[in-house]
Amino acid sequence: MNRARSRATALFRRVVMINGLIFTLGTLILALSPATVSARVKLTEIPVLIVGLAVMLTANALLLRRSLAPMLKSERSTASATALAAQENERQRIARELHDEIGQTLTVALLVLKRAVDRAPVEIRNELAETQEAVRSGLDEVRSIARRLRPDALEDLGLNSALAALCSEFTQAAGITVVKHIASQVDRLPPDIELVCYRVAQESLTNVARHADADKVWLDLHTTPHRLTLRIADDGKGGVTREGAGINGMRERALLVNADLTITSPRGEGTEVRLYIPLSGQVD
Repeated sequence: MNRARSRATALFRRVVMINGLIFTLGTLILALSPATVSARVKLTEIPVLIVGLAVMLTANALLLRRSLAPMLKSERSTASATALAAQENERQRIARELHDEIGQTLTVALLVLKRAVDRAPVEIRNELAETQEAVRSGLDEVRSIARRLRPDALEDLGLNSALAALCSEFTQAAGITVVKHIASQVDRLPPDIELVCYRVAQESLTNVARHADADKVWLDLHTTPHRLTLRIADDGKGGVTREGAGINGMRERALLVNADLTITSPRGEGTEVRLYIPLSGQVD
């Protein structure tokens, strides 16, 4: 609340100062110019007044835009960060419910079905066994969804292990080979950087599975003392010309850690996503 009030006060002061400056300059220009205005405005004087008003309004708009641009950009970044944080919290809540409630229910159902299969007459045992396998597949899918929503490996083991697990799951689900080059790191990166890297890689692989028609994917991660570089490339059809919600989400996440995200997608030559994150003084 105090921070919002301070921003509103700063914004009010800027607007007052800019308007005061414009009106002062306008008054000086009118006072020093040879133009005059009669007590009753003449038709020949109206264009002069209109031009003066237009100049003042234009100058006011330009100065306001330039002065308020950093503040508006900061507000947009803050709003994006808040929205993404809320999204992550919701992902974790849903993942917990899937694991703790639906997962446990399906586990109990599997145990009941196992006992039923063991005791069932021969003529219905096959049907019960098929039902048991269907429930087991459903449980595996629930666990997979929960892992995608809340990457436990990222929290417990770090970015390298989480990316390796993500690539393995992707290959198993999509049937597309992933060539990994993930450089080892001595120290853990800050949690926000690890999460941005993971989500960008996750979204990129999802896009490959859905749209690329690729046979192979390359995922590279390496760091220097000053920069982290994440690269995801595929040998698919390329030609990405329109950025949807997924790519926009990646760009918003990149802004949260002052990163640059580039996407190149020549038609017929695959798509490459590169994430550059500055690391100066950030590695724990």
